[in-house]
Amino acid sequence: MTDAEAFASIALAAVACDGTLDREEAHALRRSLEFRTPYRDRTEQEMGALFDRLLVTLREQGVDQLVNEALPALTTIQQETALAVAVQLTHADRDVSDAESQFLKQLCERLTLPEGRAVLVMEAIMALHRDCLSG
Repeated sequence: MTDAEAFASIALAAVACDGTLDREEAHALRRSLEFRTPYRDRTEQEMGALFDRLLVTLREQGVDQLVNEALPALTTIQQETALAVAVQLTHADRDVSDAESQFLKQLCERLTLPEGRAVLVMEAIMALHRDCLSG
């Protein structure tokens, strides 16, 4: 698995970890990658083919296997950013399910980040999504 496939795998796992992958989630996933290298230089057909390959693994082997295959292909910095994207995707609708929380917890445990770093990344992204001005 290439690093580009691995990074996209973590993002896909984040939106699919609750057992559903609806149109809105797929669109959010695409938006989270579209300005990043190397995805920004890929055609719609190339991106479609990438996700078709990843979806085969997801459907046949599940979220855990998709993550298991992805993590070794990512450097520490790539893992950190993949975690941030995963947190962003699970918090985007401001309704984080138990399955999504569990996924993020397990992902943090599996990353090779320095001690405490994953929690800091999660907290920073969660702060961005906090609806702190509501009455």
